[in-house]
Amino acid sequence: QVHPVESGGGLVQTGGSLRLSCAASKRAGANLPVGWFRQAPGKEREFVAAISSGTATAYADFVKGRFIISRDNVEENTVSLQMNNLKPEDTATYYCNSRVIFKRPLGEWGQGTQVTVSS
Repeated sequence: QVHPVESGGGLVQTGGSLRLSCAASKRAGANLPVGWFRQAPGKEREFVAAISSGTATAYADFVKGRFIISRDNVEENTVSLQMNNLKPEDTATYYCNSRVIFKRPLGEWGQGTQVTVSS
């Protein structure tokens, strides 16, 4: 597996929750520094959250207190993004990147998963 595989997007009402999952690599124990980005129509792709090879996490200001990134399965290199209290402005395609350093995407991109928040 070269490219990450995302899942978990969907349609949710304002205030609802979704959990995105990224399978970053089939190489067990890789502990990749995975991150999430998003891109809304007509806008540039922007950083959302990342987790280091250890346990350090980083978030964009607009998701702090609402989103939580976690490493769920070390063997399968699965990283999740729990999104709570969703707002219509969170509507975007969310992409996983397999190597994020200082909020910069340096690895492979997944195909993206659509998140739509209705008002």
